[in-house]
Amino acid sequence: MKYELQLIISGKSEVKHGAIIQAATSYLRRSQSSSEVVKEFKHFKKQETEALIRFANKNNLWVLDINPENYVSEGAEQKVYLKDGKTVLKLNDSIYYSSWIDYFNNLLLNNFFFPDTAYNLLGFYQNEDILYAVVEQLFVKATEKTDLETVKSFMSSNGFQNTKNNDYFNPDLGIILEDLHDENVLTENGILKFIDTVFYIQNSFYQI
Repeated sequence: MKYELQLIISGKSEVKHGAIIQAATSYLRRSQSSSEVVKEFKHFKKQETEALIRFANKNNLWVLDINPENYVSEGAEQKVYLKDGKTVLKLNDSIYYSSWIDYFNNLLLNNFFFPDTAYNLLGFYQNEDILYAVVEQLFVKATEKTDLETVKSFMSSNGFQNTKNNDYFNPDLGIILEDLHDENVLTENGILKFIDTVFYIQNSFYQI
């Protein structure tokens, strides 16, 4: 599995809704390799954002039809809009990540582990100086309260150890998955639905 995930992250293997995510990631990597990157947080993210704006312009990936009347909610990292009763749009500015590439890796890992709630990157939206990735995801209607012990058992059966609270780590893969509380994992007809994931890749992930 680790090798398969490495291929997906590197863009050499496919995953559900992965094409645009992998293309954006590849563009960012090429932009970094062709210029001197100073990895001070704000400067680095600014360079990435500028590169993503060029990528969106080049590929006509601006999402212009965000309807404010469909606004549902927002958290620290994203704004949520209903689309058509079957899906939602999520506008994310990657604030939880030190780089846009790390955010895109999160999307790819989510789509591998949880394809039933896969993120489809539609493009980008800019409001003043803030750039958002616009992802589409199936709308999940909770039918019962999520039992966090059931989440813990499910994660354990898939190699993820509970480290603290609602955070998990897979030592074999070198992957962290955080914030699996009952607002990010819903239960629909007895089935767990992971609707907001926060994956992080450790250096050990890239080791064979």
